[in-house]
Amino acid sequence: MMPILRMSSWTMQRNMNLQTLLGTHQDIHAAYRYDDRVPLNTTGDGVYDYLGFQSNSVLVSKSVRSSEKALETARNVKGKCAMAASVVGVKKLVANGLKNNLIFTGYPVVGHHGKMQTSGSCLYSSTTSTGTTCAWDPRINGLFFYETTAIFPATKFANFISDIKKLRDLKPENFCGVDIYNGFLIRFIKASQAYLGQSEDSVVIDFNYYRADEASTPRLNQDVWEEVEQIAFFKYGARPHWAKNRNLAFLDVQHKYPSFSKFVAAKKQLDPSNIFSSDCSDEILYGKEAAKGEGCALEGQCVCSEDRHCSPGKGYFCKPGLVYTEARVCRYSPSSMA
Repeated sequence: MMPILRMSSWTMQRNMNLQTLLGTHQDIHAAYRYDDRVPLNTTGDGVYDYLGFQSNSVLVSKSVRSSEKALETARNVKGKCAMAASVVGVKKLVANGLKNNLIFTGYPVVGHHGKMQTSGSCLYSSTTSTGTTCAWDPRINGLFFYETTAIFPATKFANFISDIKKLRDLKPENFCGVDIYNGFLIRFIKASQAYLGQSEDSVVIDFNYYRADEASTPRLNQDVWEEVEQIAFFKYGARPHWAKNRNLAFLDVQHKYPSFSKFVAAKKQLDPSNIFSSDCSDEILYGKEAAKGEGCALEGQCVCSEDRHCSPGKGYFCKPGLVYTEARVCRYSPSSMA
């Protein structure tokens, strides 16, 4: 097979091709990645070694996690914004992992398709090293976060963004937390005839945010991300990524796929004994809501309908959304404590 060379470049600027989606707020910045094919005789041996998938110093991974935990505990919103600004600055400096040869020296970065469209040198890192490891290695208590990925029909995405802008404008600093990870990552996918694929051209939004070590621990600005989540999946009927998301994103998911019954029929034919199924996978596939218990909304196991589904003892109560008032979120409200 003939090798393909690709040229990749990123720009960091305000209000470009996606300004109708991202708005004109003075604090909004968007990063655009452009990928193009170039002639095979173009010079370059670039790779995309995504920063988040590189092997990192254990001390760095643990210190980043402990810093965010401390800011969460102190309810320090400004501190999280400062931390987010530092993370974004580092990503810009190293082009988020793009390398011209051994290091990043500038745009454009040219390299073979297989090295430019895949990433993650952590895959090849030592499994016995005690000084460096993948940031998510459970042995070091490092990276730990939620990942929400919602898939919208292209015709609905602008309205979703409009609602998110309204929520952001109420208190922009409450959105800083996602920039410690990847911000709002937007991508596009073509329609597919796969039973659980997207039946029309779609827009995907992906965002990561802090997850506490203990399921019973509420989070700073928890209500904000719960409202974003419910705006996506409930108001606009976005479809969840099957390998990501918290459980509530899958509620009634079978009604979002026209060919869902065909998938179930094929599944029964190919796996009549349900060898590849479990109670956990069925809960996701069939969009079943787990029994509501104390604190179930904190981990996204349920949508709160009573205060006990949040953490009233720590000042978190079940409240309506600020923009999407049909949402029910766990909001910090110490004045509500008896």
